[in-house]
Amino acid sequence: MNAITIEQATQLLNVAMSKARSSGFKSMGIVVLDASGNIKACAIEDGASMFRFDIAKAKAWGAIGMGVSSRALGQRAKDNPNFFVSLASTAGGNFLPQTGAVIIKDSDGHAIGSMGASGGTGDEDEEICTFAIESIGLKWA
Repeated sequence: MNAITIEQATQLLNVAMSKARSSGFKSMGIVVLDASGNIKACAIEDGASMFRFDIAKAKAWGAIGMGVSSRALGQRAKDNPNFFVSLASTAGGNFLPQTGAVIIKDSDGHAIGSMGASGGTGDEDEEICTFAIESIGLKWA
């Protein structure tokens, strides 16, 4: 299986930040994690609140940990809230099932990491992640 490179992670951050600025979204916190949930790259824009990074990381960490987007996790949490509250507690607060993070896949469809954002609406956060991933020739789920 391929691994996400630091060059790819940096590209993802730059493209996502540019997309957020051109779209007029609020100041963002963005994180790219590898397939093991380790931080590969992150950025917090000037003016972003102190929680932006933690929220982006928890969205991305939950996505890679569960193998689906944080949007899908949010839908699942509605049907089984007790499990997801327990899961967030078990994860030491590093799990947030809210829209804004997706799985990053290589050209063969293997998960190589995740990307999460926080600052706008969940849809805006997800939009800058998916845009960045597609822009550098990777896939997302």
